Amino acid sequence: VQLQASGGGLVQAGGSRRLSCAASGGTFSSYITAWFRQVPGKEREFVARISWNSIGQYYADSVKGRFFISRDNAKNQIYLQMNSLKAEDTAVYYCAAGRQPVMRASGYGYWGQGTLVTVSS
Repeated sequence: VQLQASGGGLVQAGGSRRLSCAASGGTFSSYITAWFRQVPGKEREFVARISWNSIGQYYADSVKGRFFISRDNAKNQIYLQMNSLKAEDTAVYYCAAGRQPVMRASGYGYWGQGTLVTVSS
């Protein structure tokens, strides 16, 4: 599975942004998909994951109630709607796909290239 993330950019604190991730190749609909983020000097951090059928969704405490993950298997797309953005949400955001419903980055075998979100305070 190849993944291509997009939608990053500069946004003011309190604003919203939607990230997209286009998948190609493989059986996308059978994978658990997730979003991670990373800032320089720190490890990649789990943000949210969603099951293959969208029934199961799980969020990091830091984004719960503000971020929402979704997917459209017919379009091979994953989305991350980010609301009430804070300066500390500034990071490169990565989409990922894997077979395990986990929070650790090592549990995902397929990664997009990352898209930068900068939140200005």
